[in-house]
Amino acid sequence: MRPSALSAAPLAAALASLLAAPVFAQTGPAASAATPAADSADPQREPTDLDGVEVIGKVDYGYVQKRSRSATKTDTDLQDVPQAVTVVTQDLIRDQAMQNLADVVRYVPGATMAQGEGNRDTPVLRGNASTADMFVDGIRDDTQYFRDLYNIERVEALKGPNAMIFGRGGSGGVLNRVSKQADWETVRGLDLQFGSWNKRRIAGDFGQAMSDGAAFRVTGMFEDSESYRDGYQAQRWGINPTFAFAPGENTTIKLGYEHFEDERVADRGVPSSPTMFNGRRLPVETDPSTFFGDPDRSPVTADVDAFSALVDHDFGNGLSLRNSTRIADYDKFYQNVYAGGPISFDASGAPLADIRAYNNATVRENVFNQTDFVWKVDGGVKHTLLFGAELGRQETDNLRQTGYFGATGSTVTSVLVPFANPRYTGPLEFRQSDTDADNHTVAKVAAVYLQDQIELTPHWQAVIGVRYDRFDIDFRNNRSGETLAATDNLFSPRVGLVYKPVEPVSLYASYSMTHLPRSGEQMTSLSESNRAFDPEEFRNYEIGAKWEVVPGLSLTAAAYRLQRKNVIAPDPDDATRSILIDGQRIRGLEIGLAGNITEAWSVMGGYAWQEGDIPDSDLEPAQLPKQTASLWNRYDFNQRWGIGLGAFYRGDIFASTSNEVVVKGYTRYDAAVFFDISPTIGLQLNLENVFDKEYFVSAHNDNNITPGSPRAAYLSARFRF
Repeated sequence: MRPSALSAAPLAAALASLLAAPVFAQTGPAASAATPAADSADPQREPTDLDGVEVIGKVDYGYVQKRSRSATKTDTDLQDVPQAVTVVTQDLIRDQAMQNLADVVRYVPGATMAQGEGNRDTPVLRGNASTADMFVDGIRDDTQYFRDLYNIERVEALKGPNAMIFGRGGSGGVLNRVSKQADWETVRGLDLQFGSWNKRRIAGDFGQAMSDGAAFRVTGMFEDSESYRDGYQAQRWGINPTFAFAPGENTTIKLGYEHFEDERVADRGVPSSPTMFNGRRLPVETDPSTFFGDPDRSPVTADVDAFSALVDHDFGNGLSLRNSTRIADYDKFYQNVYAGGPISFDASGAPLADIRAYNNATVRENVFNQTDFVWKVDGGVKHTLLFGAELGRQETDNLRQTGYFGATGSTVTSVLVPFANPRYTGPLEFRQSDTDADNHTVAKVAAVYLQDQIELTPHWQAVIGVRYDRFDIDFRNNRSGETLAATDNLFSPRVGLVYKPVEPVSLYASYSMTHLPRSGEQMTSLSESNRAFDPEEFRNYEIGAKWEVVPGLSLTAAAYRLQRKNVIAPDPDDATRSILIDGQRIRGLEIGLAGNITEAWSVMGGYAWQEGDIPDSDLEPAQLPKQTASLWNRYDFNQRWGIGLGAFYRGDIFASTSNEVVVKGYTRYDAAVFFDISPTIGLQLNLENVFDKEYFVSAHNDNNITPGSPRAAYLSARFRF
């Protein structure tokens, strides 16, 4: 592992101890003095007629994103996309002081965040948990780590299978981060934040034009924080310069490089109680700060170095080219000493905690290139034709070691410690067991795709597309020398029909499909027994409606059925064989609301009802709440003062597919106060969990369940120059 070069730490700590970060009071989201310009890679531009003159300008919709290229790879009004899409905009990120994807998904209907073993993002979209379905500017960013939002303009949640656009995986949906890039706009920003549990953070955003043909932008961040969890600490920093060039009137080139480091404690939460409650077990009752295991020997380090290049060229006559490249190196290590089983009891009846340990190191090199040709054809029937190709290579080394308790050479893999003091500080040795992974994997993808967005009449539109992926994987077990190879040929269709009875309303129906190769989302599970089987398959049927109630206020609704197929299971007639069966089935309804009710009142919220089952069993999928709901309000009293009030609810979930442990539902209330000292200086106070509710926020399995944060306060300051 590379050492963390935190030379910025003294300066950052000094600045962060004075004041603090995100968000700036404004006169309403449509009139923010600090509202960033839309990123030029996906501009929000609308023509308006003014006395016969066409004026083209950037439009700020506050909590609403009007257009995106992520869902179709073309610049498209989201109302014309036959798919549920939720966009968390820069204004909402700022107003809620969001800093990671767990913050984001609270306001995405039908989405939650699993624990991820305390070392990675694990969103759950439509009942499907994933550690790989994260993208940045439309390109795969699939190594397991915690992502930060310091360089992000907005986050787009695209629901349902998205293989036509994003390739393999994405069974329940994907999260795409749109980054801040140089765009010839002048940006001068410094954000400072401090708060509960020694939260200290500084972030900067600086950019300007160097000439008519060149511009730069640099975003950066440093954070040093603790937590309500005993022994927990996190330190991370990142810097992301981007450069834009216009060598010709119709060509734009953008280059970027990000270096990001994250060091923290792997926090696996608390175990479950052995006591049954209404036929199920619950997490143990203990103080939310209690750490089971050893935080001092549970480090997580993640280093990311990523280079990006984008070339846009307009040939004229409706034909354009877009070529994107991302080369990324990831170095990830985590180790945890954690609760590995439920609470038990000794002979005297005293409760005991079961402690286990292991570590895992992953080094991955990603290279992806996408080339898209878009041709807009006007005629009796209008077409937006997309033809594209993607090439990619991923090389991964993975090493896992088991923790052995006691003297050197011990074979003991778990110990019992008193529940009253569940820390383990005794001898511990890490070495490979007979089953620990030591693998080298090379995955290659070559894909082509074709899509047509058809405007049949002023009222009817269609989206028809298909993608073909050839996915090759070479797998080597370094322990045994065994090598395996597999090739999957994946066809991913997408069909959608949109009906617009009147201009602000669209009704749609769609069908989409994706595949997950047998090597798994992290390409680590290929074996002789499973590689011969067809990939897992996910099919999504969806109907929905989108309505722009008034300009800047959007209401959406969607109903869907998502079915998982080709799941490997034992043959009931022959225990020596395996067969493919249908997997979980998810049905759901979701509603979203975002935008401005009045010039001073902005809202963002949603509701989702979901139901799932696992065929041929009485079990339900894990991490699938029957109901979730959220609503955030911001109201500005005048040019200087504003407040925010929000709540979100998550129903009961099962911690795993065993359905033995229930994580009970909860409602949490948040608030904020915004105050502008001047047009260039703003203060913001965010209160989380206002009523100090005790709850459990996420789980990884039946014995890794994370308590929610007690009441917390964060003070932020924003400077614009």
